[in-house]
Amino acid sequence: MVYKVIQWATGGVGRAAIEYICAHLELELVGCWVSSEAKQGRDAGELAGIGPIGITATTDAEALIAMAADCVMYSPVMADRELVCRLLASGKNVVTPLGWFYPGNRDVADLEAACREGDSTLHGTGIHPGGITERFPLMVSALSAAVTHVRAEEFSDIRTYGAPEVISDIMLFGKTPEEAASSPMVGFLGDGFGQSMDMIADELGFAVDPDPLSLHEVAVATAPIDSPIGVIEPGRVAAQRFTWQRTVAGEPVITVRVNWFMGEEHLDAGWCFGPEGERFEVEVTGDPGAQVTFHGWHPESIAAGLVRNPGIVATANHGVSAIPYVCRAAPGIKTYLDLPLIAGRAAPHLAAEHN
Repeated sequence: MVYKVIQWATGGVGRAAIEYICAHLELELVGCWVSSEAKQGRDAGELAGIGPIGITATTDAEALIAMAADCVMYSPVMADRELVCRLLASGKNVVTPLGWFYPGNRDVADLEAACREGDSTLHGTGIHPGGITERFPLMVSALSAAVTHVRAEEFSDIRTYGAPEVISDIMLFGKTPEEAASSPMVGFLGDGFGQSMDMIADELGFAVDPDPLSLHEVAVATAPIDSPIGVIEPGRVAAQRFTWQRTVAGEPVITVRVNWFMGEEHLDAGWCFGPEGERFEVEVTGDPGAQVTFHGWHPESIAAGLVRNPGIVATANHGVSAIPYVCRAAPGIKTYLDLPLIAGRAAPHLAAEHN
């Protein structure tokens, strides 16, 4: 069976998703929503950089809601919860990197009602959160007994992230430490990571304390640093570290951390990627313990990353890979704990259907 898919938004994740949907033998792209008039009427394949595919991008959300489709790959910059409910109620499954990884005790009555109305499924997925933070730690934890701590951590050069407005105005790089202290990222990211940590805590059986911990640290440039948002002058924020933790009787048992730097030069002592460079790490402390390091999701250079960032592509691929499984799932919000093993697909020229 081939599932009909609508791609919602064509930022970095959206463009990569279009590319994979078109290569996936079980999927067919049938619609594409864009946020700007500049993209209205353009071919979705051209927007994705793969050439014309005969699907015209549109700003008309109502037309796409009314369209017959099996799933929406929903990846705008920010989620519109009411719109997600409408998509689900219209009978379309929704896969998204924007949340709902693990609702836990959060109020999702409106989303569940929309799933019942449309006989549809909602699945949150991604990379961090959405993979490194919970899916892979849980998988690795099965090899350990008496688990005492789980850590998921990212080390990334933020200069390869092709969204200068987000870097400057939301992440607050290039600002003073006092300005950066008001960063909305602690709360914005904390919600997604909080869901991931709740999944780990519930599945492993940690009796976590009611109040989670969070920490935001910054380092300033010690000399001018060239960056996508212009030169970062000495004394301005050039590196940030965000940490979220769940504790049991005050003792950390789950730690999630992101380390985002404008390179490694001209930063305070101790602010570096370390000898392994950019990476993602998953560590489970138990009997025995395990540490897994993921390479390959960071670009080879800043220039390459601004063209095609492997981490963003991996985020899109994780969502697109889930689409057939989500389309076959029972209605409701489904997490990794509810779905079978999600796998990628062979390159089309190596697939059984072509041999």
